[in-house]
Order: sequence, then structure tokens, then C-alpha cells
Amino acid sequence: MDKVLFHDRNQGKGAALRTGFAAATGDFVIVQDADLEYDPREVPRLLQPILEGKADVVYGSRFAGSGPHRVHYFWHYVGNRMLTLLSNMFTNLNLTDMETCYKLFRRDVIQSIPIEENRFGFEPEITAKVAARHCRVYEVGISYSGRSYEEGKKIGWKDGVRAMYCVLKYWGKS
Repeated sequence: MDKVLFHDRNQGKGAALRTGFAAATGDFVIVQDADLEYDPREVPRLLQPILEGKADVVYGSRFAGSGPHRVHYFWHYVGNRMLTLLSNMFTNLNLTDMETCYKLFRRDVIQSIPIEENRFGFEPEITAKVAARHCRVYEVGISYSGRSYEEGKKIGWKDGVRAMYCVLKYWGKS
């Protein structure tokens, strides 16, 4: 059964995800932004490690694999790599793309994790909490068609600073 949920006002990505995760009823939950930077036709590839019983959580990496990638924003790439490295240092994971939108969870896993962040801090928060719970994490290479700021991209340098703070704030917390 499809269900559309709304907030009275925009509270941010993390708040929207928190509401959606709580209402989910299927076996699996995936984050799919409405801007379609991530191709929904790749969802079955992300689902495969969970269906095979190998994973609890799957990240779709924009930096692994051979899928097509729109090229732009060098400093976003550098920032992502630095944030992913920092996250990996504190979580002891070896992700290539912690900041990816495409994260697929077993529903019981995501519904058992309290989410505090209301904006893009969701990414480092959920990564730290998944690692602290010793979830089996897989990464699958995906394609990526990123938007420009003129096309509506919203993330900025302040979100990067918040992400660094979140890596430290949620380190070891489940």
C-alpha cells in the first residue's frame, strides 16, 4: 500500500527519513531522493547482498564500479573523500562513499536505530550507528547524475562542517 507522508514545514532530509523509516512496513527500506540523481533501476543490484544473506545494510557507491557519472564539482569530490576517510577512521569501515544517498537497509535494522539529525548530518550519523551495531555493510557501485546548484542542488560547505561534527558526535553510539 502506497502512503504519502508530509511535514507541515520542511524540516530537512534527516527529519523526512526519520518519518518515512518509522512508517515503513516492507522488509527493506531504501533512501531514494526525488531529484533522481540516483537511478532507481539500480535498486535490484543494491538489494542483492541482502537477499543473499550477506548484508544488513548496502551503500551505493558513486566511486566504485564502472557506471556512468556526471562530472562536476571538484571540491565536492574532495570534501566527500575527506568526510568518508574521517568516518572510516572512527567507524573502522572501509567505505568509498559514506555521503551517498543510496543506502538500503533491512527494515528491522533501520527501525531499531534512533535518528537525531534533521539535515544532511543523517549520513555520518547512520554510518556511525550502523558500524557501532556491527551491522554487515556492503557497497555496490552505482551510476550518478548529479545536479548543479542551478538545477537545485542544496548541499553546501556548512553541511560539510556539520558532517565532520557528526562523525565525532556519533562515534561509537548505536
